[in-house]
Amino acid sequence: MQRFEGTDSYVASEDLQVAVNAAIALERPLLVKGEPGTGKTILAHEIARALGRDLITWTIKSTTKAQQGLYEYDAVSRLRDGQLGDERVHDIGNYIKPGKLWEAFTAPAAPVLLIDEIDKADIEFPNDLLLELDRMEFYVYETRQVIRARERPIVVITSNNEKELPDAFLRRCFFHYIRFPDRETMLRIIDVHFPGLERALIHEALSVFFDIREVPGVKKRPSTGELLDWLKLLLAEEISAEVLQSRDPRKLIPPLAGALLKHEEDVHLLERLAFLHRRERQS
Repeated sequence: MQRFEGTDSYVASEDLQVAVNAAIALERPLLVKGEPGTGKTILAHEIARALGRDLITWTIKSTTKAQQGLYEYDAVSRLRDGQLGDERVHDIGNYIKPGKLWEAFTAPAAPVLLIDEIDKADIEFPNDLLLELDRMEFYVYETRQVIRARERPIVVITSNNEKELPDAFLRRCFFHYIRFPDRETMLRIIDVHFPGLERALIHEALSVFFDIREVPGVKKRPSTGELLDWLKLLLAEEISAEVLQSRDPRKLIPPLAGALLKHEEDVHLLERLAFLHRRERQS
């Protein structure tokens, strides 16, 4: 059995590697949760790259229906073609559009199927896929054919916890919560993206980053991706470790804070904390 151990561009913790390999061994979907920016979506990409599989992505929206993942029947086009006397109308298969599950089931080699942000859809959406994901097959009523997986794909499902998922669905998944990286893991991630970066700059940047994340009341704590963007800007603007070190994190918003703070409420919160801190020092 192929085993996932991360890649040269994706730092996978040991417990995440265990989860991925357990889901593969059990032949169950891997349900991944975690706060935004912890690498849930990119995980499927890296699993596919590490194991040499194709990746099929089904991005879920609030309007997405489970049936769309199987297939869609375009009755309107068939009616129009019938009115125009088109010969295609005699084969109903011409009006069946395969969905992402169909594509994954009929792929020449078992791919990685990513069902991204499943919690954005209607509450019944996960239940509507129970049978298909369990049996790895479904029936096409219009053509009276069964679409069955040639090889069982590796299924990765992500959720941002916007809605509770049904228990029946959860029972059929292997669950893993991606914890936010600690400082040591974050260092490894930075080294992957910025090899050879000055250690002093990394140290100071991480101190600022984790200081902001720990401020009580922050609406959106900065994520790993936002830290990497911020580091890229610090390098582009040639901001040194000394500049960050000389900043009192309780008094000033960090330079180029727009890469880290995404809500005006969070900017105002840090400004209020800075004001209160100045008053305390003056009194």
